[in-house]
Order: sequence, then C-alpha cells, then structure tokens
Amino acid sequence: MEIPEWLNIVLRSLFLVFFLFLLTKWLGKKQLSQLSFFEYVAGITLGSIAAELSTGLERNMLPGIYSMFVWAGIPFIAGLLALKSKKARNFIEGQEVVVIKNGKIQEESLTKEKYTVEELLHLLRKKNVFNIADVEFAVLEANGDLNVMFKKEKQPITPKDLQMEVAPERPPHTVILEGKIMDSGLSASGMTREWLDVELKKRNIALDNVYIGQVDPFGQLVVDIYDDNMQVPQPKDRPMLLSALKKCGADLETFALATEDEKAKEMYSRNAKKIEEIIQKSEHLLRQ
Repeated sequence: MEIPEWLNIVLRSLFLVFFLFLLTKWLGKKQLSQLSFFEYVAGITLGSIAAELSTGLERNMLPGIYSMFVWAGIPFIAGLLALKSKKARNFIEGQEVVVIKNGKIQEESLTKEKYTVEELLHLLRKKNVFNIADVEFAVLEANGDLNVMFKKEKQPITPKDLQMEVAPERPPHTVILEGKIMDSGLSASGMTREWLDVELKKRNIALDNVYIGQVDPFGQLVVDIYDDNMQVPQPKDRPMLLSALKKCGADLETFALATEDEKAKEMYSRNAKKIEEIIQKSEHLLRQ
C-alpha cells in the first residue's frame, strides 16, 4: 500500500526535526546560545537542507543526510580546533578590538572592523554612554558586543568605596508557582510550609490565587497574584525594625541625659552611638 503524500511529508518532517535536534545537541550549547558568523551560516544551511528534504518526495533522503552531516561536522571540527589553538580560535571566531582608549576613538580599529562612528555611537547608547570622554576603554568583542569601562571618576559608587560592609547577596527562591507550593524552593530558602501559610494569611491571599511567589534575599515573601485588581499588602517588617532601632537610640540618649551616674551616662551614650551607626549603614535597606 502506497503511503499518502501528506503522510509522507509529515513523517519526513518529524524525522528531520528529530535529526536536527540530535545534531544541535552534538554541536553543544554554544551553538544555541551564542552563534558565531560561521555557525550562523551553517545553521541556516542545515535548516534549508532539512526543509528541502521534507517536501522533496521525489528525492532520496540519504544524500541530503550526508550533506547535513558535513555541514554540522565542519563547525564541530572548527570548534575543536578553536579549543586547542589560540591562533585557530582567532582565525575562526575573530578577536576583540579596543575601539576607545582613554576617552579617544581608535579610528584605525574602527576602519579595520568596518564600523562607522554612527554605529559605534549607537552601541555606546545601548550601554547608556552618551559622552565618549567618560569612557576609559571600550572593547568590541568577536561576536559584535561592545563592553565599556568608565573612567574611575565616572564609575558608580559602591559600598566598598564608602568602606561599608555588606552581607553577601542571596538569590531569590521561588516557593509558589501557579498556585502550587515548590518544596525545593522552600528548602533552599530555609523556610517551611507553616511559615508560608502564615505569610499568606497576613496578606489575606489564597494559595490558588498566587501566580508566583518568591522569598527575596531579605527572607520576605513577594507574590504576584492572578487577580490584578486586588491590592497586595506590602510587608512592614523592615520599616518596623527601623522605627524600633530609632526609638531604642532615642531612649538611650534620654537615659543618658536623665542619669547622674557618670558610668551609666557613658554606657548609654556609647550604645546610642552604636545604634546610630547601625541605622546609618542599614537605613537604605530597611526603608524598602
């Protein structure tokens, strides 16, 4: 019994989709996430061959499969060569070029890479750079991305510049997804189902109304619910802690003024200053 034409096309297409999937897995994740120009051309060609084979019913598929192996094998071999040799890597993938140095455009580098000044300015604006004089270095990577380093005086101030000690940043953990509790996220965040139930009751939110819920780096539950018209109460723990710290500091200063005991006065004043230092270092976090 002869296979209907439409069924033949479907079977060919399914086979080729699976075959292309195996080829891309063989070539590695880089093939999917960040294509070089060579890999991009090879990918387009593989797709074109597969499309021709899926509908060319009058043709034998075997020569097309051989061709796909060749087009997939060349980028694979080129990738192996690039891993083994720096010269081969520079030839196949290209290499980075400094296009701005000490606030001055390197015209020769731009000309070599066939970039115009307008194209460079466009890339700089994408990096929120509008004044070339603010740039210490700008490097055009082999894949066409532009990376910029500002001059020291133009860089954003960091806690290290202010000699502030900050705790390591913890990633948020998803604990609710589409109305279902994610036990792995709860475990990673160090929380329990009982804690989660209490937090939801504080906000008067039903579990099945939560689209996504996360525990932020400060250990607080942040939720996005299905009902966009419903106002979700914001957590008050940090503002309340800030108020408590300020009240404690004010009380200590009051005690220092009220007592006549010099040792007690010195102790109250010293601890009031410590609390003031804590408030200064953490107020920007506790006000959020």
